[in-house]
Amino acid sequence: MKILVTGGAGYIGSHIVKQLLNESKEYQITIIDNLSTGFQETIDTLIALNPKRVKFIKEDLSNWNRIGEILKRERFDTIIHLAASLIVSESIKLPHKYFLNNTANTKNLVEKSVKFGVKKFIFSSTAAVYGEPNEKEIIEKGIDENYPKLPINPYGVSKLLSEEIIQDIAKLHKDFKYVIIRYFNVAGADKEGLLGQSTKDATQLIKVASETAVGKRDKMYIFGDDYDTPDGTCIRDYIDVDDLAYAHILAINYLDKNRNDIFNCGYNRGYSVKEVIETMKRVTNRDFAVEVTSRREGDPSIIKADNSKIIKKMGWKPKYDDLEIICKTSYEWEKRLKNKT
Repeated sequence: MKILVTGGAGYIGSHIVKQLLNESKEYQITIIDNLSTGFQETIDTLIALNPKRVKFIKEDLSNWNRIGEILKRERFDTIIHLAASLIVSESIKLPHKYFLNNTANTKNLVEKSVKFGVKKFIFSSTAAVYGEPNEKEIIEKGIDENYPKLPINPYGVSKLLSEEIIQDIAKLHKDFKYVIIRYFNVAGADKEGLLGQSTKDATQLIKVASETAVGKRDKMYIFGDDYDTPDGTCIRDYIDVDDLAYAHILAINYLDKNRNDIFNCGYNRGYSVKEVIETMKRVTNRDFAVEVTSRREGDPSIIKADNSKIIKKMGWKPKYDDLEIICKTSYEWEKRLKNKT
């Protein structure tokens, strides 16, 4: 099977590529990445794992003609599409960037996929499509896939539009099948220490807490402590990157016998910002400065996944549903990054 992973030099994409290599010797993997947020070092690590089965093409998805040429030449069986812009605060300031990079590029990729015979399309979406749930019952149970899609920032809108494009095109082309996976908050690192989140100027809470714990930041910030939550800080469903990567492997196999579907991928377990910071301090035995500041625009108070569908239908069984493991592996990766500099 020939598999294309867009954004494979990035955080989540690299973990997916590593698991694809471990899953089957039949998988031949091509990575397309423009290295705007991904890293050549990550590509080198993945190729070193199996030089005969991993190939890298440096290209931007906005180069539509070139992307079409690659798909025509390679004739991929499956595409796992992760390449996207994903910072909520940036999307509010630069919405045009998100609609071009996320939505327009996805539209082109899907159209080219249909044209050149791609049978399976796995799309990286986000819980941001749900916006901010306000029903207490839903918040306590977790958001399921049928919850109304009311994104509150351009990032979420750009991903929802991409979902709709995929679904509409699939209705016209029965040989084109998709799985859409809506990610919740992804964190942690590869358990062998080969891969992790190397994003510069990261905004993700556990990444920032790890950087502060190793001394790369003088302090970190809590953006608002006046939310309607038990301790006043936002609550999120944090999922280990390896568990999320495995969901993509299952999605490929799922489409062998099933048609199009959409799945949440999270643990149905929420932790507040303060709980995450306290856990990071405990597992690292490091204290660090934390300052409360004003809210960030576009941040919902609580987001938690109802994951019953992916467990029941795809047989997904998370291995690392443990905040301490997620914080520890993130911290260990951050120490490796610091030692390289």
